[in-house]
Parts: sequence; structure tokens; C-alpha cells
Amino acid sequence: MLKALFLTMLTLALVKSQDTEETITYTQCTDGYEWDPVRQQCKDIDECDIVPDACKGGMKCVNHYGGYLCLPKTAQIIVNNEQPQQETPAAEGVGAAANAAATSSTGTGGVAASGMAASGVVPGGGFVASAAAEVQTGRNNFVIRRNPADPQRIPANPSHRIQCATGYEQSEHNVCQDIDECAIPPYCHQRCVNTPGSFYCQCSPGFQLAANNYTCVDINECDASNQCAQQCYNILGSFICQCNQGYELSSDRLNCEDINECETTNECREDEMCWNYHGGFRCYPRNPCQDPYVLTSENRCVCPVSNAMCRELPQSIVYKYMSIRSDRSVPSDIFQIQATTIYANTINTFRIKSGNENGEFYLRQTSPVSAMLVLVKSLSGPREYIVDLEMLTVNSIGTFRTSSVLRLTIIVGPFSF
Repeated sequence: MLKALFLTMLTLALVKSQDTEETITYTQCTDGYEWDPVRQQCKDIDECDIVPDACKGGMKCVNHYGGYLCLPKTAQIIVNNEQPQQETPAAEGVGAAANAAATSSTGTGGVAASGMAASGVVPGGGFVASAAAEVQTGRNNFVIRRNPADPQRIPANPSHRIQCATGYEQSEHNVCQDIDECAIPPYCHQRCVNTPGSFYCQCSPGFQLAANNYTCVDINECDASNQCAQQCYNILGSFICQCNQGYELSSDRLNCEDINECETTNECREDEMCWNYHGGFRCYPRNPCQDPYVLTSENRCVCPVSNAMCRELPQSIVYKYMSIRSDRSVPSDIFQIQATTIYANTINTFRIKSGNENGEFYLRQTSPVSAMLVLVKSLSGPREYIVDLEMLTVNSIGTFRTSSVLRLTIIVGPFSF
């Protein structure tokens, strides 16, 4: 009887000793957990409450199983809790390394969950960032599926995905970075300008964006903004100017300058004089005088007083030449006639003697010895007009009368430039 009682007491002592050892073992929790004496199991530590200034750089602290995350304050966190079947048991092993990785932070203001970057999962807590199909996300939205896991271990092949806004992609450090669309041809036809989260296309000079904002199409400068003085030819991405016959391009490659053929390619005979006009030239006789007139000086013909035929003719005829552009604006003063010899006690009057049958001209006397020829109708060329301007001179008592003619040849060029 005594022997049986002794064996029973020894057994109870051994059982009590084993219970004590198991209790000590269970109170040893992984880093990031602490023993709950009421529930008799390990529970998660909320580091965001107990760690002073846990996140730096304006980040906010988000607690999770066995650690915490540092995320931008603008981040919207959507947590999908999947409740575990049982609380996390106490364990030894990798807890310290997991918690150290989870609580590391960045100094640059980015997402401070470096434990996620290192392992793809929040150490000890199974906080897996992924794009949940049932959740609509936008810029700075973090979709987190929370799967409480065994804090004793870190999954061997974790996955970590963050949802980035359009124009951004996940970097190797698990932050959203801008996509350089310009480095991924062929977004733009010619030039690409990258911007944060987007891009836009530009065209080279001479081109413009089509309606799709990608393709560049040629601008027809000859239709849109013709800068050429005469002829414009559109080419791909540009244009060229050309000049009509008798003109050449000026140094600005836009305007045209008249070619003085009398200086470059004089084709007149020796007994002819060359007269250049806008867009061409003409040859006139060096001696324009017709009988009974004789040449006394260049372009001046005089009728001798000794010749009876001269009594009813102008005393002299002076030949002059001028050129004007086609379609010149009117009214316009174009030529002035003036007496070369002034007699005392005489009166001078001026008139158009011939060459004005259609009334294109008007002669306005400007002083006792001069008059101005006025163009009153627009002229189109190429055309030549010969206008005789006569000056009548009489003395005050009417005993002396004479006249002289200025024969003006007006050459109207073929162009209005």
C-alpha cells in the first residue's frame, strides 16, 4: 500500500515539472509578438503605438502581423482580412530577422517597407501587396491582402505587386516610377517629350501633328503662309521660292530682285540703247530723231528754224523712258515735266498732246514751269505706252509762241512686284 502511494506522488511531481517547462517554452514568442497570459498564446505587437517616430520622411505607419509598414500619407490602404484558424504559436528561430527587416525605413520619403522589397512579403505577418481584382485602385492606392501566417517562417517564394497609376510601373525597389514612353519606340512619329506619367509628341519644323496626336504631316507652306514674293513650291517639311523670268532670288531666298539685263546680257545693237524695266529690257535707237528733226544731244531732237517745215511743229522733242509695275495703285504721281529754258514775261501751259485716248493719265500743273503726270487708271503689262507731254510758251502780249514736247515711253512690267 505504501509502495503504491509513493509511485503515485512521484508521477504527479514529474507531470508538474513537465507542465512548468512547457509553459516557459510557450511564452517565448517570435520578434514582433508577445505572450498573452490571458489567452495563453502569442499576440502581435502594434509597433506603430509603441515605437516613437517609427516612420521617417513624412511617411505613415501601418501595423501588421509581426512588423509594420511605412507608406506615403496620401496612400489609400485597402486591407482584405482573412482570419486565421488559430492564433500564432510561440516559436524560436527567424523572428528577430523578420522583425528587423520589417521595421527598416528609408531616408528618401519612399515606401519604407524594405522588408517587402527584400522578401516580397512583410516578415512574419504575411502582408502581401497585390492587385486585388475586386478592388478599383488609382494613383497612390495600395491594395493589401492580409493573410495572417505563421510568424515562425517567411514563405520561400513570396510575391509583391503594387498597383501603379497609368504611365507608371513598379521598380525593383517596389515603388512606382515613371515610364519613359519615349524610350519605347515607336510612340511618336518624329519627336517625343516624356512627362511624369505621360508623354506628348512634337513635330520637326515644316510638319504638324495629325488628329491622332502621334503622326506628323507635312505643312503646305505655300497654302498656309506663302512667304514667297513670286513662285512657291512645297516640298516635304519645307518649301522653296523661285522667281519669274527677268528676276532672281535675293539673299533672303524669299524675295525677288529684278535682273538688269542691260548690265548682264545686253543684246542690243551698237546703234541702240538698252533700257531695263521690271522683269525685262528693251532696245531703243540711240538717234530717235525723225526728219526734219536733228539730234543735238542725247535723246534731244530739234527742228531747225531755217527749215520751213518746222514752223508748224514743236521746236524740240525730248525722248524719255520709264518703267512701272503692273497693277500699280492709283491715283499715283509717276513723272514730272519741267521747263529747261525760262523766258521773261512768258506764260507756260501743259497738256497731254497724244497717247491718252483711254484716259489713263492726267497732267496736273504744279508751278508756272512744271507739271506732274498722274496715273489715274491701273495698267496691266507687259505693255508699252507712248505719251506726248507738250509745254506751250507764249509771251504776255501774244507776239511770241513756241512749244516743246517730251515724248515719254512708259513700259508696264508683266508683274505687280
